[in-house]
This record gives sequence, structure tokens and C-alpha cells, in this order.
Amino acid sequence: MNLNQLAWRNIWRRKRRTLITAFSIGFGVMLSVTFTGSGDYTYTNMIDMGASMGMGHVTVQPVGYHLKPTLDKRLKQTEKLHQRIMGMDGVANVTVRITGQAMFASARKSVGGAFIAVDPAYESSANNLLKHSIVEGELFSDKQGRGIVIGSRLAKKLHVKLGKKIVYTTTDANGEIISDITRVTGIFTTGIDMVDGIMALLPIGSVQKNLKYAPDEATVIAVVISDQRHAEAMRDELAALPEAHEAEVLTWKKSQPDLAGVIAFDKAGNYISQFLVGLLIAVGILNTMLMSVLERSREFGVMMAVGMSPKVLFKLVMVESFWLAIVGLLLGIIITAPWYYFLYNTGIDFSGAFGTDFSYGGVLVDPVFKARLFKESIIAILGGLFILALLAGVYPAWRAGRVPPVESLKTI
Repeated sequence: MNLNQLAWRNIWRRKRRTLITAFSIGFGVMLSVTFTGSGDYTYTNMIDMGASMGMGHVTVQPVGYHLKPTLDKRLKQTEKLHQRIMGMDGVANVTVRITGQAMFASARKSVGGAFIAVDPAYESSANNLLKHSIVEGELFSDKQGRGIVIGSRLAKKLHVKLGKKIVYTTTDANGEIISDITRVTGIFTTGIDMVDGIMALLPIGSVQKNLKYAPDEATVIAVVISDQRHAEAMRDELAALPEAHEAEVLTWKKSQPDLAGVIAFDKAGNYISQFLVGLLIAVGILNTMLMSVLERSREFGVMMAVGMSPKVLFKLVMVESFWLAIVGLLLGIIITAPWYYFLYNTGIDFSGAFGTDFSYGGVLVDPVFKARLFKESIIAILGGLFILALLAGVYPAWRAGRVPPVESLKTI
């Protein structure tokens, strides 16, 4: 009988203990899938939501604009770069925009805020949160025309409704103060108070004229990609383009440092939780294997007395740990599969506790607790728990071959 067969028989000599340990590993799989899956789902949604608020997953902008976003810094030949990026693999959408600060004034009040000048032909609800969140009116249809879409809280501050006039004031490329009058064509509600209270959308063509920009000049090219995990690779590809040699290319982590910080902090807590789960599982396996070894001291003594080496005993106990880990992981997959299916498709709705407009790190967070696992996460969970199970068996395996045969035969 080879070691695999012998080890398999040994772990079932105490079925109850083996099943308890296997279920603890399975429960660990379920907890790790819940932690990791909810994190992957939430982080992806937050990053995609942040990208849709104006800067994309990857941002092309003038050198120095990130540190000092003034309108005298601008990109040139944006149309050529726009077309080049649109033809790249993995790119979902590309928009040329002008972002800046402005003073908005109605007949009754003035309020400081910020604007994003856009071309309506390239803006979609899927990639522009502000357009997606329009609750009254609509986005202007002509980039050369007049019109403004403002947040609901900003509209309330200015005491304006659809069709009312607003004057916005900002500084042009030469640092001179410019003003223009326009009418409210739409009002959006994102649920994020800061965004709804200061943000506005303007037609990029009319803003370019007011700022004395050329028709192909802007401050930002926002690139939305199909998978946010490839943002760094996309940044490197864009930075290598000849058309972008005078520009600065940033991923969402650089363009939205607050969001990146929130996600990094949350991930750290997630890793600690999973480490504790893994530690508890490892202790459980260690206890099971150590008890098994101590109970079989006499048996091991006989085996060594008839010629089995401590090295073979070490291998035997390690193979037992291997099979115990395999049984636990398989059991974990069986237990976790329906739970993950439920979280992936339905989830647990916490909107009653947090409301439907819950924001975290400056972006909206889905109040429904759901999970989504990437392939790398599945490999990390199963591989990590498997390695922990093997490591937990090292000491009992070492202990099995350390007691002299004569001393082992004296034990009962």
C-alpha cells in the first residue's frame, strides 16, 4: 500500500474529527469568497462610478495640470488623439473635455462651483454619471450651442428651474475674466451632495470660444476601458503614443487619490479579516493533525521498529494533511457555490438601513450587498487555504518522526 492510500485511510479513522476539520476549511472558503467577492464587486463599481464622473479610468491631460489645474494649460490636436485612442483594444469610450472652476449666478444668488464642458455627440449615459442622473430636462444637443445642465442642489441654491438663465464666470487661457449667459436645459441628481451642489455640464464648443481655445484644444481626454484592472497597462500604451508625448497620462489612482485611498484602506481591513480566518483554519488543522499523531505514537513506534524511517513518517503525515486540505476545499466549493450564486445574482439589500443614495469616498455605493470574483481571486483563495493547510501539518509531521521507537512503544 502506497503512502497516498495509507494516508487516505488514516484520515477517515476518526471520521467525526476529519469532517469537523473539513467543514471548518469549507466555512473558511465561504468566508473568504464572501470577503473577496464583495470587495471585488464593490471596488469595481466604485472605480467605474468614479471614472464616469469625468476623468475616466485613464486620463490624458497637460503636463502639470494634475497638480495645478488652471485653464492656461491645455492639450492640442485632441481630435487626432481622440481618434487614435478609440481604435485601441480594450477602450470602451473616449471623451474630450474641458474642466474648470466657475462662479454661477442667477437673478437671486451667486454660487461657486465647477464645470465639465462636453461634446454631447460622444457622451453616453453609461459613461457619464451626470448625464445618466438627469431627472429633469435633457443634455444640450449642440456642442456649439447654449445650455447648461446643473446639479439639483446647485439649482436649489441658485433658485432656478428649467429654462431659467444662469451666468457663469471663469478665467480664460490668458487669465482674463470672462462671463457668458445660458439657460438651464437639465437638472441631475446623483445622490452625492458635493457633486449635486457644485457641478455643471456645458457645451464644449461654446466654452472653447469663450476661453479662446482652438477647436481641437481641451484640458482632459477621459478614457473609459472595459476592465479597470488594466488601467496601468492602458496608461503605458497611451504614454507611448507619439501624439501624447507632450501630455501627462494618469490612471484613476492618480486622478482620484481620495477614492484610491478609501479603497486601499478598505482592502487592508479585508486582508486582515481573511488572515484571521486563515489563521483559525490553520490552528484547527494543526490541532487535528497533532491529536492524530499523539494518538498514534505507539503505531508510529512499531512502524519505525520494523524499519520505516522518520523521513517516511514525515511524508505520511504531510500526505494526510494534503488529503484533509483537498476534502475541505472540495466541501468548501460545494457549500460556497449556491451562496455565491445568490450573492452574484440577487444579493442582500441594505437600502433600508443606508438608503439608496449611500456614498463612500465621494462616489455612490450600491446598497445591495453582492459579490463578484475574478479568476485571480479564486486561485488566491483556494491556493492560499491549501498552502495554509499544508503548513499546519508540518509540525505534527515533524513530531511523528522525533520520538524514539522504544519510547513510542511504551505509550498506550
